[in-house]
Amino acid sequence: MPELPEVEVSRMGITPHVQNQVVTKVNIYNASMRWPVPDDVYQLEGLIVTSIERRAKYLLLHCELGSTILHLGMSGNLRVVDKSEPLKKHDHVEFIFGNGKALRLNDPRRFGCCLWQEPGEVHKLLSKLGPEPLTDDFFAKRVYEQSRNKKVPVKQFIMDNAVVVGVGNIYANESLFKAGIHPKREAGKVSLKRYQALIPIIKDTLAAAIMQGGTTLKDFAQSDGKPGYFAQELLVYGRKGKPCMTCENELEEIRLGQRSTIFCSNCQK
Repeated sequence: MPELPEVEVSRMGITPHVQNQVVTKVNIYNASMRWPVPDDVYQLEGLIVTSIERRAKYLLLHCELGSTILHLGMSGNLRVVDKSEPLKKHDHVEFIFGNGKALRLNDPRRFGCCLWQEPGEVHKLLSKLGPEPLTDDFFAKRVYEQSRNKKVPVKQFIMDNAVVVGVGNIYANESLFKAGIHPKREAGKVSLKRYQALIPIIKDTLAAAIMQGGTTLKDFAQSDGKPGYFAQELLVYGRKGKPCMTCENELEEIRLGQRSTIFCSNCQK
């Protein structure tokens, strides 16, 4: 599943082609996505996309009458192409712009979405989200206080969108390894000092992934069609049974919240 860095890379990739452009046509080829694509999305026609914002793993195309909300789901991607380029299989929604470009949402599994948000309102999908991880609203003392008496494993805790948005499975694995924290440790038993170490690591790990183009996932490509390059620097994710890069102990795998969790039992306590 595309994680926050991949979505941010998509935002960065499409912005030069989409921002300040007039939407001349909206085509909904398949409205049957995770939620039905509403006809409200057609309101974009004839309007200028004033900005493209990322909130968690959602992208919002803002205009004066509201915002189109896009989510890539498990296998989706956004492509900017010439409007004359033939459609690909699973191209479900298309926005055509005055500059001759088209933005296409392609999603084989259809777990993504294309929704509408009225101006001045916050869609219910976004209303209960926690802080963005790369902002000052995400800090150790806040996370520590939220974690008190929580018995949930710390890995699942930092992946909770009510605590912080966008810390997906890959970057939770990587951050906990770098901080030396065992993923199964109860969130409420992690000390303030250890959260003070973990939070900057989460920020740095996500920022590095964004800078280097996002993690290469088999179903994800950047808006220009090029894969990301951060995967080659992953320390634990996808390395079950391989030696730890710190101590050479064999990396182990467990399932937490139905997600693959890779860790080093020697380095992480």
